[in-house]
Amino acid sequence: MGVLPRLGRALAAGLACLGAMAAEAAAFTSGPRYAAMVVEARTGEVLAAHNAEETRHPASLTKMMTLYLLFEALRDGRLTLASPIRFSAEAASRPPSKIGVPAGGSISVEGAILALVTRSANDVAAAVAETLAGSEEGFARVMTQRARQMGMSRTTFRNASGLPDPEQVTTARDMVLLGRRLIQDFPERYHYFGVTHFQHGQRLIRNHNGMLLDYPGADGIKTGYIHASGFNIVTSAQRDGVRLVGAVFGGRSWVERNQHMAELFDEAFQRLGVRAAPALAAAQPRVMAAREAGGTVSPALLRRAEAQAQARLVTARAAAPPRPAATRTAPAAAPPSRARSVAQAEAPARRQTASPPRAAASANRAAQPRPAARTAPRSAEAPRAPATRLAAN
Repeated sequence: MGVLPRLGRALAAGLACLGAMAAEAAAFTSGPRYAAMVVEARTGEVLAAHNAEETRHPASLTKMMTLYLLFEALRDGRLTLASPIRFSAEAASRPPSKIGVPAGGSISVEGAILALVTRSANDVAAAVAETLAGSEEGFARVMTQRARQMGMSRTTFRNASGLPDPEQVTTARDMVLLGRRLIQDFPERYHYFGVTHFQHGQRLIRNHNGMLLDYPGADGIKTGYIHASGFNIVTSAQRDGVRLVGAVFGGRSWVERNQHMAELFDEAFQRLGVRAAPALAAAQPRVMAAREAGGTVSPALLRRAEAQAQARLVTARAAAPPRPAATRTAPAAAPPSRARSVAQAEAPARRQTASPPRAAASANRAAQPRPAARTAPRSAEAPRAPATRLAAN
């Protein structure tokens, strides 16, 4: 069989894949829940905006503000990482996602941080709210006041978790602003958002944020889902000293949401003159995660990951040429942290672990500890049954 016929079939398959992806993307972005925004983190320069001022339900993106106020309490000395977060019967009764601490039990502040950024635990969010403000209702008022002080003019919080409430609303612009403030105001805490998994008792709890594995340079921040919102995400990624922060609301699946976020980031990096990640490198994190978990990498997984990455690159290269980029000052890097190693949330004494050495650039963060590759969205974010469709993840 000749080389040219094989190349022709491969090209046709690639074009068909792009056509199908374009049709799916059009259906998603024309939906009533869709909104998106991408900015350059240091300056706030808007690189993409779609329905960015329209109100949407935040779902578990709400926990970004819960964490912001918890970080403030640490900074002000009101709490330490070892301080206990105690669970009332009310907090313990919150529906999933949760870690299931019983009423009267407690976890450390650091354990609470890890549970919020990985499991997106609603019971932990309620317990943090009660610890900081006495009640979740009172804490929600503090959250809204802090949002107004930040300039989040269209955000209202009614609870600390993101569980359904018709009055709990935000915008893509407001959530991007909150993401930037978390990075800028708490650089020493931001590393927690990059934790891929941690140990809670006998359980290994994995992060819902697949972008940490699937997108080169991604290092946070938070995902969310309730039925009224669709699949939401706020993400940050850094390449060549340029950091982006973006938000996508209203995905019909976590796969569609992450794919769209990746496409917006690819286009934004290109506009800023930042090199694109090679297609194979973009596929590498998920493949390496499967290998590190002791599993075999199926040819189908490899082909799918490479096809998705290649399709993103083709789409980005077809865009308008990048404008001349001004000289940019790289933002200050966060201090090295131990958070990407598996954390012991409930150990009697906190252990200090060094950050793992970086692999070669082509490995795209593959040397860092990673959970097994996802096999189904329900184990990550989607609810398992209609009875739990209101759960904020």
